[in-house]
Amino acid sequence: MSLLELVTNAAANPKTLTAPSAYPIILNPEDSLLSLNPTLENPDPNSLVVPVSGFQISQTDSEIIDSANKFFKKLKRKLKNPKNFDTEDLVRSLGSYLKKNGKKINVSVGVDPSGEEYPRVLIEKLGFLMGRDVSELVLEACLFLQYWELVEALIVNGHVAHSSYSNLVLVLVERRRSDLVCLCIENFTDLGSSELLCILKYFLLPSKGAYTSMLAVKKDWESQAKLAIEKASNKSLKGKKLQVAKEAALLLVIAHDEFLASELCLHYLLSSPNLDDVILADSISKLSGEEIMTLIRYLGKWLKKYERFPQAGPCPKASSMLGLKACDSVPTLGAVVKCFGLVLNEHFSSLVLNLEFHEELRSMKAVVSSLALEARLCCSVANVVEDLKAEAINA
Repeated sequence: MSLLELVTNAAANPKTLTAPSAYPIILNPEDSLLSLNPTLENPDPNSLVVPVSGFQISQTDSEIIDSANKFFKKLKRKLKNPKNFDTEDLVRSLGSYLKKNGKKINVSVGVDPSGEEYPRVLIEKLGFLMGRDVSELVLEACLFLQYWELVEALIVNGHVAHSSYSNLVLVLVERRRSDLVCLCIENFTDLGSSELLCILKYFLLPSKGAYTSMLAVKKDWESQAKLAIEKASNKSLKGKKLQVAKEAALLLVIAHDEFLASELCLHYLLSSPNLDDVILADSISKLSGEEIMTLIRYLGKWLKKYERFPQAGPCPKASSMLGLKACDSVPTLGAVVKCFGLVLNEHFSSLVLNLEFHEELRSMKAVVSSLALEARLCCSVANVVEDLKAEAINA
């Protein structure tokens, strides 16, 4: 059977994971490479490929793999009969498994198991020992138990496999966990069309029960904006740090003010560097008329903000320099315009007949004209600067 046939058959007949793979962790290559010996007595020194033999997995890796297989089967049994299975059981068994393997490589958690931060630190320091199979099963257990703190730790530390994206996003939307949906957008590198469509529909027309978790997201933006204002007002900051603080304060204030809680969640989607334009366009094409108008009004707010505050722009250094992580989640003017273009491309025929869209378009006309004029002036100034540089070099 060819490789193409194997891939095609696997895609056509997906199977639920019932047993862990033979090598669920990243193997340590040092011991394995040192044990290799040439198969030939006199290998050709000019050959690019030299046959070798003697490959074997290190004793430590073998023990970790054996431990992972046992934990996988144990957790699988518990999920089949979950009547007496709760979050305490999950943390206890997961902690025992990870700490046991951590000792083999001299890595410890360093936190009291009874503390609230223990599950988060456990995943942060020893989560890499789980491997894909175990991490998928742990995520399944967390979703079943609605253990959101551990779900957050798995998302942030990169222990959610791509194959789990769709189900995780669907469950989080059903459970109205807006904060965790935003984390998924920030941390997942390749969201598919179905996931994006689910997220867009959830943020554009949220149900009544979703507003509680969306208010938590709004509070995060508010706290970041207040922190930025405090930093900008801090007299002890000088030079570059003070300049970055002022730019960040302006950016976060305009990103927070006048936006609804659901619209603040949309910020993460529009600012994400991981979105593929083709996939985003496909998701936008499947939105309803009401959802499209909500998205257009949201984009219109951003255009008016950037027209009113032309000095506002990306502030990439604020996160590392001042701890203002929200600056990385503010959509740029370019991202807003690009998204608006995708909306028009996908829904032009229906929007032309929509009177409500005409009103929105008229309100945007002056804003867009002002931005276009400013762009032309900036281009002219940039050309003058380039000419002056060239004259200075030739002088």
